[in-house]
Amino acid sequence: MILCAGESLIDMVPEAGAFRPLAGGAVYNTAIALGRIGAETAYLWPISRDPFGEILLRPLADANVDISICPRSDRLTTLAFVTLTNGEARYSFYDEGSAGRMLAPADLPAIPDTVSALFIGGISLVPDPCGAAIEELAARLKTRVPVILDPNIRPFFIADAEAYRARLNRLIGMADIVKLSSDDLEWLAPNRSFDEVAADLLKRGVKVLLQTGGAAGARAHWQGEPISAPATRVEVADTIGAGDTFNAGVLASLAADGALTRDGIANLSPESLLRALTLGTRAAAITVSRPGANPPWAHELAALPA
Repeated sequence: MILCAGESLIDMVPEAGAFRPLAGGAVYNTAIALGRIGAETAYLWPISRDPFGEILLRPLADANVDISICPRSDRLTTLAFVTLTNGEARYSFYDEGSAGRMLAPADLPAIPDTVSALFIGGISLVPDPCGAAIEELAARLKTRVPVILDPNIRPFFIADAEAYRARLNRLIGMADIVKLSSDDLEWLAPNRSFDEVAADLLKRGVKVLLQTGGAAGARAHWQGEPISAPATRVEVADTIGAGDTFNAGVLASLAADGALTRDGIANLSPESLLRALTLGTRAAAITVSRPGANPPWAHELAALPA
């Protein structure tokens, strides 16, 4: 079972001069996408008892995501107001004192033995106490299961860049797979190429660096020659949830191949890695073809032309 631990929130998406509330959050989106694809998935994040919390719970249940270790909270749900410029999403967060942000290391539940991989990332890594809680979770599980990290960096959300860089540095040291977009790279390592950063991360023990570039497709840097998968061409509605869905496609494919273990990731075949990249880009293409973070179901992926 893949455990996704990190933020859920309500995306307030512009529609007809107003805002429509849609369930979202980077790690939440990945959990939903994994469940819809058919991967066995669990989710960990505090869910508010406010009306928005109920909006978040329904898609998790529909996708058969296990929420048995999610704490419930009387604090409010985080809101993210979205603005779109040429289909690209930008966010303004309302997060102080929210249910998720106040998750502390002492609040972490016992993690079932059925968990076989940990996915973390997003804004849940930035503020404390929740950032410290997710870091502690990764530290507890890193010797037992592979850790997959997608920082999904939102610079305007980061109040203390030095402290966040230090946290990311520690988390990268625990990670088996790291995914970075072009925007992530620009913030993390300005004036450095993906190849240069990949070489550094591989030396540190990361087994795979996933590079995403929207219409440019995706690329995997690993022990062999880099492997690329093209983007599936679609008419783009917006990019909300694209990277999150890509992550789910990659993880679901690796899990289906029996490769989503620490040993499996360390001994990947080029064929398995290409299958993972391809499922990731195909899943992301469906998400960007419709408004909001609305990942595909398995039957929709199966219906895509080869």
